[in-house]
Amino acid sequence: MLKEAIILAGGLGTRLRSVVKDVPKPMALVAGKPFLEYILDYLNNNSLKRVILAIGYKSDIIKSYFGNSYKELTLKYSEENEPLGTGGAIKQALNFSVENDILILNGDTFFNIDLIKFYEFHLAKKSNLTIALKKMENIDRYGTVEIDKDRRISGFSEKKYVKKGIINGGVYILNKPFFLSLNFVNKFSFEKDFLEKYYNLYNFYGFISKSYFIDIGIPEDYEKAKKEMKNYI
Repeated sequence: MLKEAIILAGGLGTRLRSVVKDVPKPMALVAGKPFLEYILDYLNNNSLKRVILAIGYKSDIIKSYFGNSYKELTLKYSEENEPLGTGGAIKQALNFSVENDILILNGDTFFNIDLIKFYEFHLAKKSNLTIALKKMENIDRYGTVEIDKDRRISGFSEKKYVKKGIINGGVYILNKPFFLSLNFVNKFSFEKDFLEKYYNLYNFYGFISKSYFIDIGIPEDYEKAKKEMKNYI
């Protein structure tokens, strides 16, 4: 069972700034409560024990709202003094972790996957990194992910319109000792400098889920979340 998670909650949220101005993006209100609270509820309902919040922009708002615990979850904070990129934020947050396999989530995305099946798949494949994937149609906002018949990651495509494809849902299981063995610098992109650089060298696998997915990174999808997330209060 997964026990520990890192939530990336430190981004500037520039694309959402026109409608969410005074708080970090994960604290944007959705049906009366911060979006981040839905993610924490999801983790709590899946019996996780510890969550490390990788924070930066307007971090005091997150810390003062949630404090050091949320329901059954213990909360720790990994605060960036300067922007580290997604990879650097994860690397720094791992200093607070105690588990070898860590669940990683984006603070602006909710993907209601079955975490037990996700972790069972990760273990069965002896995976260094497992990505939660979502099949979508009429994709133009996301790059797509390619997998082989064994569900091993075989490629990443840039953002462009495709009629059908598989996207990266922004939820991962990462093997901490493997990741730290690569000796990254302190600032780097998890997507460009890790995923896209090393997928053909190591065991990276994709777990496809049909579960509900929403990313509030742009105003249109933020408005969509306000209507749909009521089901997850």
